[in-house]
Amino acid sequence: MKILLLGSGALKIGEAGEFDYSGSQAIKAFRAAGNEVVLINPNIATVQTDPKNFAPAEACADKVYFLPVTPEFVEQVIEKEKPDALALSFGGQTALNCGLRLEESGVLAKHNVRVLGTPVDVIKSTEDREIFKQKLFEIDVKTPRSIAAYSLEEAVAASKQIGFPLIMRAGFALGGKGSGFCESPEKFEGMVKEALAFSPQVLVEEDLRGWKEIEYEVVRDNNDNCITVLNMENFDPLGIHTGESIVISPTMTLSNFEWQLLRTTAIKVIRHLGIIGECNIQYALDPHNPEEYRVIEVNARLSRSSALASKASGYPLAAVAADILLGKDLYEIPNAITKVTTAFFEPALDYVALKIPRWDLQKFRKVSHTIATEMKSVGEVMALGRNFPEVLQKGVRMLGIGSTGILDAPGGFKDKAEVQDNLTTASPRRVFAVAEALYKDYFTAEEVYQMTKIDHWFLGQVERITDLAKQITDSSEPITAETLRKAKVLGFSDDEIARLTGTTFKEVYELRREHGLTPVTNQIDTLAAEFPAQTNYLYTTYLGEKDDV
Repeated sequence: MKILLLGSGALKIGEAGEFDYSGSQAIKAFRAAGNEVVLINPNIATVQTDPKNFAPAEACADKVYFLPVTPEFVEQVIEKEKPDALALSFGGQTALNCGLRLEESGVLAKHNVRVLGTPVDVIKSTEDREIFKQKLFEIDVKTPRSIAAYSLEEAVAASKQIGFPLIMRAGFALGGKGSGFCESPEKFEGMVKEALAFSPQVLVEEDLRGWKEIEYEVVRDNNDNCITVLNMENFDPLGIHTGESIVISPTMTLSNFEWQLLRTTAIKVIRHLGIIGECNIQYALDPHNPEEYRVIEVNARLSRSSALASKASGYPLAAVAADILLGKDLYEIPNAITKVTTAFFEPALDYVALKIPRWDLQKFRKVSHTIATEMKSVGEVMALGRNFPEVLQKGVRMLGIGSTGILDAPGGFKDKAEVQDNLTTASPRRVFAVAEALYKDYFTAEEVYQMTKIDHWFLGQVERITDLAKQITDSSEPITAETLRKAKVLGFSDDEIARLTGTTFKEVYELRREHGLTPVTNQIDTLAAEFPAQTNYLYTTYLGEKDDV
């Protein structure tokens, strides 16, 4: 079979780069099953478009067209290549929108090209917010109170019914483009005109700011087998695009009732919609009422969150989705880790994964540093660890902005007023402002909550970091082995400890080694107890030579 795979288009902020992972995995799976793959993607800075001698051969398509992912160009490729099938779910919103237009114009029927996986009418039901709302109403699943509009006049009438403040979302858009919060009618008309300039539909929606934002990654095969692979929770409450927010997986603040409610609802929704392959569902959850939730949207495709979930859990979502699109069921797909069991399982993590976005707003003139419902981040990093403080500090260091941890804000804060500004108005510096507020005792955790609506549990975890930092800086005695161990558990780097104690990196490093505090100590102790004959080898190899500082 010849498969035409649509990529995500040219690289731009909030779009395209994150879909290289899913696209390359899909190509690999399609080719492993003996299919020929033709790729349309103008983005040269990706694995999937690299020449075979520069990238793993199995991750490259048989033929690549560096053309815009638009119906006009795709139709020309279809006429030339005569593919049997079209894969839409690995190229983000760009690929989905293109596929919808090809179907509506009759191009796919004309050339006898079938869409793999989720049918086009199902895709449309997830993208058209009015149809989506009606579909979920059929199964008694709650969505935000909303009205779809197709003109300025309709939108203004809808705003009067919903009431201000409200959220205005653009339909068929990626990265929250054209969406935002609106406090007054004066601002609303301008937002609607801007959104309708590139989208045929806007959704006028109730304001749910302050609610928790939760995501579930869901896989469903052709025989209605359905699992939730991973769930994720935003550090910021609803009101910040998930691509702009720190995200932790698995969820930290849900009760078992809430976890099961949202999982059951996710499976119910995906089955009712008829999605085949991989998708994600996003919720708003009332922090004060566990039974109050809203389904914000369902992405009937791989997303930026899917790449995070795959790497965090070890479950290759894109590869599994590709196999499902070829007709396999979950119990027929080998488990990528064990190689013995199947993909029909839900991973259970004994660690946590954290994603932090990276912004480069300083490179642009006249750009607001406020972050909200539209993505401005240019990428993200992922950290793995045993607890939230550890991965938060690791993630901040990996951003490459010069910070040794969350108490080391780039450029620092001038005073309490600047910290308060970054708390009340979300910006790339908000997490640093939270830490600064608690460390300097500018505000209590409750006051920070009132300004940010960041869940008390997350603020409590940041407070663990700031409390230990205060203990270290306030002490007139040299840092003890126990305090040093606590600092490493909470993700403090040797550089950060040196800054807090007024010493040097080398001194902290040598003191830590002297006390036997290395990242692999506990693991090696366990292995040595299990394999006593290998004790010398284990300790010499791992503790004597390999030390991740």
